[in-house]
Amino acid sequence: MDQFKNVIGLGVAGNFALHLEQAGESEDFKDVVSEDENAPKGLFPFYLPDFENQLGVFPLSSDTLILPKEDVDVQVEPEVGLVCDLYYEDAKLSKIIPTHFGAYNDASIRKKGVKKISQKKNWGPASKGLSDTLIPINRFENGGIMDTWRIASFLRHDGNVFPYGEDVELTGYSYFYQKLILWMENQINTQKDFGPLEPIREYLLTCKNPTQAIISIGATRYDLLGEKSFIQDGDETIVVLYDERIYCPDTVLKHVVKDDFADKGVSILRQFVKDAS
Repeated sequence: MDQFKNVIGLGVAGNFALHLEQAGESEDFKDVVSEDENAPKGLFPFYLPDFENQLGVFPLSSDTLILPKEDVDVQVEPEVGLVCDLYYEDAKLSKIIPTHFGAYNDASIRKKGVKKISQKKNWGPASKGLSDTLIPINRFENGGIMDTWRIASFLRHDGNVFPYGEDVELTGYSYFYQKLILWMENQINTQKDFGPLEPIREYLLTCKNPTQAIISIGATRYDLLGEKSFIQDGDETIVVLYDERIYCPDTVLKHVVKDDFADKGVSILRQFVKDAS
C-alpha cells in the first residue's frame, strides 16, 4: 500500500439505493438537496496526504483492519475502489480518468451526532481496506471490462462464513461510468462546507493538486446479517469483486469458505480484524 501514501483518498456517499437508510445515516443528509433524487449525496475525504489532523494518517491496508480505540460500533462497507488520474486547468479539476479498480472496504463508525462523514472514516492506520489485486480498466464506459463484474462481501466469525452485503452487479450503482465521472468532477469543484459535507476543492489545493486519487464509489446494500451486526476482534472481513463470466454467486461463496480463489477474474480484499493495541 505504500505506493498510495501520496495519493488523495475520496469517497462517494449515497450511491446505492437504500444503503444510507440501512446504515442509519439518511437523516444526516436531510438538508442536502440535488436536482436528481437518485444522485449521490456528496463526496468526503478519507485521506489527505500531509494534513496535520486525523485525515493525514494513512489508513489503507490490504490485510488488517484495526478497530478504533474508543468503544464504538464498526461496520464493513463493501465498495469498488477506483484508482484515478486527476487533471487540472486554471487551478480547477478538469478531468478524472479511472485506470484501475479493486475490492475496497470503507469501514465506518456508527455513532450518532458526528458532524462530518470523514470523522467516521479514518480513525488511524489500517482503518480502511484496498485489495492488492487491482484490475486495469480498458475504458470506464458501457462495453468496458466492468460490465460483467459483480461485488459480494462476507464475514468470517467463529470459523463460520456469512454473507455481509448483497451480491450485486457493478452497473447497479445509481451513478456509474460517465454519469458518475461528470458528477464527481462537478462535485469536487463546487461542493461547499455544508452539513456532513466538506469543501473538496480546497483540500485538493492544500494537497497541491495531487495527480492521483483513490475514490471509493459507494457502499452496496447489506444482507440481513450485515445490516444488524458489527465487526469484532478476531473476525475476518472479505470483499470480492468477480467476473460473472467466470464465477457465479454460489461458486464465490464456496471459494471464500475454502479460501482457494484463482487469480483470474477476481479482486479480493481479506482483512483480519484486531483491537487497537
